[in-house]
Amino acid sequence: MTGAQGFDATTIFERSRPGRRAAVLPGGNVPGGALDQVPGGLRRSTAPRLPEVSEPTLVRHYTALSQSNHCIDTGFYPLGSCTMKYNPKVHEQLASHPGFSRLHPLQAAADTQGTLEVLWLLQEYLAELSGLHATSLVPAAGAHGEFTGLLVMRAWHERRLAAGEIEAMPTHVLIPDTAHGTNPASVTMAGFRALSIPTDEDGGMQVEALRQAIDDHAVVGLMLTNPNTLGVFDRNITTIADMVHEAGGLLYYDGANFNAIMGKARPGDMGFDIVHFNVHKSFSTPHGGGGPGGGPVAVRDFLAPLLPVPIVERDGDGWKLVREREGSIGPINMFQGNVGVMVRALAYLLRHGAAGLEEASERAVLNANYLRVRLRDAFGMPFDRTCAHEFVLSALRWRKSHRVRALDIAKRLMDFGFHPPTIYFPLLVEEAL
Repeated sequence: MTGAQGFDATTIFERSRPGRRAAVLPGGNVPGGALDQVPGGLRRSTAPRLPEVSEPTLVRHYTALSQSNHCIDTGFYPLGSCTMKYNPKVHEQLASHPGFSRLHPLQAAADTQGTLEVLWLLQEYLAELSGLHATSLVPAAGAHGEFTGLLVMRAWHERRLAAGEIEAMPTHVLIPDTAHGTNPASVTMAGFRALSIPTDEDGGMQVEALRQAIDDHAVVGLMLTNPNTLGVFDRNITTIADMVHEAGGLLYYDGANFNAIMGKARPGDMGFDIVHFNVHKSFSTPHGGGGPGGGPVAVRDFLAPLLPVPIVERDGDGWKLVREREGSIGPINMFQGNVGVMVRALAYLLRHGAAGLEEASERAVLNANYLRVRLRDAFGMPFDRTCAHEFVLSALRWRKSHRVRALDIAKRLMDFGFHPPTIYFPLLVEEAL
């Protein structure tokens, strides 16, 4: 029997034949009586049932198992909400250079100037791409970046409270009902309450509902992805930013969908005060099981002193690692974050340059809209307007007419070797694809 990827799905036990061996092990040299020291409860009365196969069969078996997991080297990867990028092999080679991979995090700055320069350059480039002023590379993942941004928000409001600028600590963080699930989780972990704002018929945030929420609650800030998880750009973003700022709140940009605007627009210019990047989504570093990850956070100048340490700074003609700084929220990760991930991210930025980053966003948007037009007649499309890097379909009509769900469609795509798109998210779209 052959699976979708072309490998033999016969189990290793079905291939077993008595007497076959993959290797001949050397004889044991355990001193006499040593096995008697093993407690009786840990000894086997019979030999374990292991398959007996030849060496080529064993190698083919484990190779086939390794190919059972979907990977972008062997299959198409249209994972919408994560907007995956291909991980160029040259980036892996750079990250595994001994100068990076064998570097001890406690080595003196004089011995690590090359790595510190890499980190400093990435800090500067990310600040420029976001339209903000300072960056921390320490957060270990996107959700960790969210949490870090919220801790910065909390520290800023605590500073205002101590200075007498506000009478009480604000309590609520506003998030859209299309938000990633990590947003409300991060809000709760930071000690605040999440308040969901509904979506309007255009796919953006309901401005009047936002205004009412601001009137009714003490607002810490707003967490928003733009374009959002419906794949549409919120046309009211500057109005939204003004409303939150007038209420004394901060705007946090979830950078999960940065691919759509990279080189085209900057969150800071839209009014956002804090941005986290998912380097595995926007800058080609490994994702998930291929990690570790990274979630750098960029902020406006008045928030820069609050960023976690350590921070890389210029030191004359070189660089230094600042491990303590007054006002900082302190360390949130071991050492300087996942340096190998940052090497890959900088390599991506340097190889593309400004024009290349802009072209990457243009292609992401063009490809998404091509597929949107090709598929919209076969599915329902709740928000049928020009999309950004992704779009959301609905299999509701198929469920009603043929009892076929989004899950069935996703699993059938896997039968043909395609990684399925995200399903059942955002939650406001029934049978979402």
